[in-house]
Amino acid sequence: MIQVRELKSLSAADRATVLRRAEQDISTLLPTAQTVIERVRTEGDAALVDYTRQFDAKEFTAANLRATKEDTAAAYDEVGEDVVAAIRAAHENIKRFHEEQMPEPMWFMEIKPGIMAGEKITPVASAGLYVPRGKGSFPSVMLMLSVPARVAGVPKVVVVTPPNPQGKADAASLVAADVAGVDEVYAVGGMQGVAGLAYGTQTLPKVSKIVGPGSSYVSAAKRLLYGVIDVGLPAGPSESIILCDEKADPRLAALDLLVEAEHGPESAALLVTHSREVANGVLDALPAYIAELPEWRRKFVESVLGSYGGVLITESLVQSIDFVNEYAPEHLEILTEDPFSTVNRIQNAGEILLGSYTPIPISNYCLGLNAILPTGGFARSFSSVSIWDFLKRSGIGYLNREGYAALQGTTTTLADYEGFPAHAMAIRKRNQIVGL
Repeated sequence: MIQVRELKSLSAADRATVLRRAEQDISTLLPTAQTVIERVRTEGDAALVDYTRQFDAKEFTAANLRATKEDTAAAYDEVGEDVVAAIRAAHENIKRFHEEQMPEPMWFMEIKPGIMAGEKITPVASAGLYVPRGKGSFPSVMLMLSVPARVAGVPKVVVVTPPNPQGKADAASLVAADVAGVDEVYAVGGMQGVAGLAYGTQTLPKVSKIVGPGSSYVSAAKRLLYGVIDVGLPAGPSESIILCDEKADPRLAALDLLVEAEHGPESAALLVTHSREVANGVLDALPAYIAELPEWRRKFVESVLGSYGGVLITESLVQSIDFVNEYAPEHLEILTEDPFSTVNRIQNAGEILLGSYTPIPISNYCLGLNAILPTGGFARSFSSVSIWDFLKRSGIGYLNREGYAALQGTTTTLADYEGFPAHAMAIRKRNQIVGL
């Protein structure tokens, strides 16, 4: 059954359920995550192998952990020329977009005569990318993570990704990793995969940062590892809002509502509109579209549209936009008469796609925008993955004698006021030494 809600009629509890969605409801997983993390920290590869045998591949051994060159060569043959060509085409667009994000490696400005301030931009020393596999093959995620890391100039880029039942990394993901220039791919995922990157094991390297989406289990592990390692943006189960006014084509809205819903039962997919006619048109179109899906994806869609997703009816476009900003969706698709006017009022969304010819799937794969986006409402304060996830800024300052003379008095006054005598002494005695 597809959930149909009216915003004005929602109780506080029901509204909280819609806004919460699955990604944030991970408190019950934290004890398990703590156990897994501690075992990986103390046992290394042995823990990785044990958990991988439990959850992914029964015959898994430590020798399966790192994908080999032979695995990659076989992957090209397995996926076929069409998929390889599509991966290369997507890579080209994604790379071009992220290259435009790159800043100058160093810049200076003159604050006042003799006072220079600026920044030096450098990549992180190493990055660990988490590429999921559990409900499908995701070479697109591999590209969205590895391309900005490589464009940013990260010296060492490694990937963890759950193996298939034969203990091998996904073939298409291996091809994408090779096209993007990833250094190493490891066939291990879940809580144990991110823990392995955080602490390092006999096989997995310890990295400076982990970036990439995952299940609620992965999100739980990341939450506990915060402070041990930079775990990147919160990227959990997929979510979308299709925002419609009365001019939207309900057939297109219905199609696009299914996109994020088919990712899995923890996803959220909402149609938000003040038009009952559009809402009814969407409800009329959905059953036939859902029936065309394979059974396992159909079950995901039915679960999502009956729980965290569905149709939400508001009283006006203004109220719809206010709800979007409160929800802060990962993906926002705007199907209004004037999407360029509507977008000016959107404050919180991981990505914003405008009009009937810009559906979520194209952005997910090959538009060039990065499709690894903040979920669970974190679009209020986080941005999509970009080159900035793999760069860091160091402030640079320079004073000549004139600049120093201009600032020394301000410095000693504030140091005295805040009670830092060594700060003030470093200035006053320097004045004596340099003759000021």
